Amino acid sequence: MQDNKIKQEIEDVELIIGKIMQIGVLIAGAVLIVGVVALLVQGDGGYAAGAHPSRPLAILAGVAAFKPYAIMMLGIFLLILTPVLRVVVSIYAFIKENDKLYAWITTVVLVILVIAMLIGYFGK
Repeated sequence: MQDNKIKQEIEDVELIIGKIMQIGVLIAGAVLIVGVVALLVQGDGGYAAGAHPSRPLAILAGVAAFKPYAIMMLGIFLLILTPVLRVVVSIYAFIKENDKLYAWITTVVLVILVIAMLIGYFGK
């Protein structure tokens, strides 16, 4: 009985992971489309030639000002975060499966992803 419950939880988590990936890609794609349409309508990206926002706060400020490049950068940022969220959910799934080895390996992958993001953020 307990084995069936665990299998059902694993299947549920796998479905959630699939939905997260689908929804993340759809939202990111929709945001990118809004940015492209805004670019076509406004005729420029909202920034000086060759400039674009690259930091989260600058992206959010640009989105609040409805600057097309900032909106497109938000879409790209969301697209990058989608698999990171999948890694987080996978850690939960491996813990539920009582698979300690893969839970640790996936946690190390998450730490590497976070360190890479921090290096990218503070390295400029």
